[in-house]
Amino acid sequence: MKPRLLLLPIVLAAASAFADEPTVIQLWPGRPPGETKDWPAERDVTTDKDNRAGGRRSTRLSPVSNPTIAIYAPDAAKNCGAAVLICPGGGYDRVTIDIEGTEPAAWLNSLGVTAIVLKYRVPRREGVPQHIPPLQDAQRALGIVRHRAAEFGIDPHRIGMLGFSAGAHLTGVLSNNYETRIYPAIDDADAVSCRPDFAMIVYPGYFWRGNPGVAPEVAPAEGKTPPTFIVQAEDDPVHVENALHYFLALKAAKVPAEMHLYAQGGHGYGMRKTGLPVATWPDRAADWMRANGWLQKSK
Repeated sequence: MKPRLLLLPIVLAAASAFADEPTVIQLWPGRPPGETKDWPAERDVTTDKDNRAGGRRSTRLSPVSNPTIAIYAPDAAKNCGAAVLICPGGGYDRVTIDIEGTEPAAWLNSLGVTAIVLKYRVPRREGVPQHIPPLQDAQRALGIVRHRAAEFGIDPHRIGMLGFSAGAHLTGVLSNNYETRIYPAIDDADAVSCRPDFAMIVYPGYFWRGNPGVAPEVAPAEGKTPPTFIVQAEDDPVHVENALHYFLALKAAKVPAEMHLYAQGGHGYGMRKTGLPVATWPDRAADWMRANGWLQKSK
């Protein structure tokens, strides 16, 4: 199967607010690790039943068999040197590429941050845990970004992650599983660290499964897990316990963490204005990044 960049026009249309088109990079030179079958063409699978946050439709892509990163550079005069790898949600069955991908990228660019939107493999692959192929993609993506940091105008020591829903889970998984690549090394990008320097987790899922504590793949460790920012609403149908239990686990591991809980908001609102206080979470996230020095312009 020849590599192909499918539905790129959809992604670029969603990113029309950007001054320049993104740099799109295929993560794997051939078939991704563990892939043995040919998948149908990637397409927008959004239905009328799907949530319309802020009264607008979102674009949900599936299947994704050719994972990529799209790099959105901020205006050169504003570039602070920081970068963030964005992991959209979609229940590990779809990738919600605009509301949880290109729209957060535009926000990060406004802060002077280089935004990298990860389009990871979905749907879930039979016979392996749901997060394993996406984790391979995330490890590879962050390694490529750090390895090529100078090329992209990025400080290799200020590369964070931002994840929504299942993408928040993927962010938590990489935050705690970066020391060893879970695929055979391909090139020099796999020799550098794929540890995020900080993590932002928005309306997470899969962290808590009805038992005390958190799922083993997101269990924090002292001196290992990066500083983390968490957002969730109490009325989230995916359960606010995901945020609560992860925050407590971070606290127990002495990992710096900040959590914002809102009374209302539900799930899947991204960064859109919904008329509820939860829509102000990006301001709190910017405050957190600024207070920790990640938005300080490189000298």
